[in-house]
Amino acid sequence: MNRREFSHQALTLAIAPASLAAAARRTTPPTAADYYNEPPKKLPIRRFDVVVAGAGTAGVVAATAAARQGAKTALIEWKGYPGGTATEGGTALHSFYNLWKEFGVQKRQVVRGIAQEIIDRLLKVGGTSGHAEMSKGFNYDSVCTAIDTEMYKLVTFEMLDEAGVFVCVNTRLVDAVTDGSRVRAAVVESRSGREAFFAKSFVDCTAYGDLAAYAGADYTEPNDYAVCNSIGLANVDVDKYHDFISSNDAVTQLAAGLRSGRDAQTVRIDGSARKLLPEFAREAGRIGMSIVTTTVHDNYFMFIKINLKLPKSPTDRDTVAKAELELRKRQARAVRLFRKFVPGCEKAFIARTSPSLNIRRGRLITCDYDISHEDVIDARHFDDDVMAYGFHDSAPRYQIKNGGTYGIPYRALRVANIENLLAAGMMITSDRRAHMSTRNTVCCMGQGQAAGAAAALCAAKNCGTRDLKYPDLRDALAKAGVYFDS
Repeated sequence: MNRREFSHQALTLAIAPASLAAAARRTTPPTAADYYNEPPKKLPIRRFDVVVAGAGTAGVVAATAAARQGAKTALIEWKGYPGGTATEGGTALHSFYNLWKEFGVQKRQVVRGIAQEIIDRLLKVGGTSGHAEMSKGFNYDSVCTAIDTEMYKLVTFEMLDEAGVFVCVNTRLVDAVTDGSRVRAAVVESRSGREAFFAKSFVDCTAYGDLAAYAGADYTEPNDYAVCNSIGLANVDVDKYHDFISSNDAVTQLAAGLRSGRDAQTVRIDGSARKLLPEFAREAGRIGMSIVTTTVHDNYFMFIKINLKLPKSPTDRDTVAKAELELRKRQARAVRLFRKFVPGCEKAFIARTSPSLNIRRGRLITCDYDISHEDVIDARHFDDDVMAYGFHDSAPRYQIKNGGTYGIPYRALRVANIENLLAAGMMITSDRRAHMSTRNTVCCMGQGQAAGAAAALCAAKNCGTRDLKYPDLRDALAKAGVYFDS
């Protein structure tokens, strides 16, 4: 799909369609059997330097970076808290380091800046394992950085508040006001009504590419991943789960770190399902359940993943509605499976789910540069790098050459044909092989810091994203603690 095919209600400078709720209260009969024409409505206007859509993994960092750069910044989020995939998925954050152990090279923390600040603050409140070194499976990742999802929500919310971000939770992005190739405003709706957030610069961190699509950007919908809704499983015994997998000689990943205030405890365990009890392995396969888990608590599996492949894109409401029910049925089956077969889990129960299913990609937004598979695995850097990254989620099949890093170029974040819109997170990179690296949480955090800083600089200089001088951006990122491997 492209911008010409996207059904989009054009808006004037301060006029937008009435809300669905208002329309539903009207008694005027429809003008045609299948349509209802919403009457125009004057919208209250708020003005900002930067508007960030989506308070997820990338959006939290983008808004924080923009505000710290001096921009008057608004952050729009439909849920009541920030965090996105980092909190809803509940898995470990991948990854702050290069694959040093696998390749026998120098150990380097290649993602720093605001992303590391979040971990530092979580450490103070017992909300992370820290960067726990992998003793098995270090050909996949060098460390496991497990988090407490609820503490992550609080810590990032506090950081946004301290930075002076105008945080609009419980608020939906519903449209965009455009003027030619420029975005003028994001239209939002909440229980306070419908408003237009005007700004000089915009960043789309919605994961689905909603703002870019509303603004008329070109995009496709590959639907090339399963969706999931992972669960947090409580009243369990982490060490007995480790023993269960180990006794079947099935351990493939293992990391020890901080757990319930004690160091050197198991915080990540994964195994080969085919080596486990046949009935357990078969049922896990039927419900799309991976046996990997991470945790920072003795009696809690933070992350049990349940996958489901959709027949249509996750932007299709009716398809997703059916999937939501199916995933929750599978979650219940997963609990029964653990209760029946895993020692220490006889009284396990679900303590956490996502309010909606998680995606790995929705819309793929066309940007000025498309990162290739070769860029990633050949450890390529660019003359406009905004960060370095060294993790690939398809390892050990695909790894960054020689345990090194590749760069995310600034132009890969610039939405094509739009003057003042950047995209960060899982919406960039068309090649699925490369996307299996760029979509990961810590890469999204780094992209968010770059996009937020760039948006703030563009707003301050009254220029478009392509007119921003790269040395100015690089200098701002370096001062904010971003690592450049060049």
